[in-house]
Amino acid sequence: MKNSKRKGSRNEHRSMQLLEASGYACTRAAASLGAFDIIGISANDVVAVQVKSNRWPEGDEMETLRGFRVPANCRKLIHVWKDWQRLPMVKEL
Repeated sequence: MKNSKRKGSRNEHRSMQLLEASGYACTRAAASLGAFDIIGISANDVVAVQVKSNRWPEGDEMETLRGFRVPANCRKLIHVWKDWQRLPMVKEL
């Protein structure tokens, strides 16, 4: 359990680094049970990001992400980090 938490935290920080390099100011909801792990704000838009390791969300979790209401200028993203990959697979909902 401890290692999976560490891996998740590391991947959330990796996603934040990518977003910050693209001009977003980010905050992370550490150990949250909410829908999204990271919120990024830029001059043009907002992103809400769910970060996963090695798998896409499915079932109820995916429905929660899809149904989560956000403002018109907010994009909902999923970052999936596969082991040993340098960049995540990204899907916009």
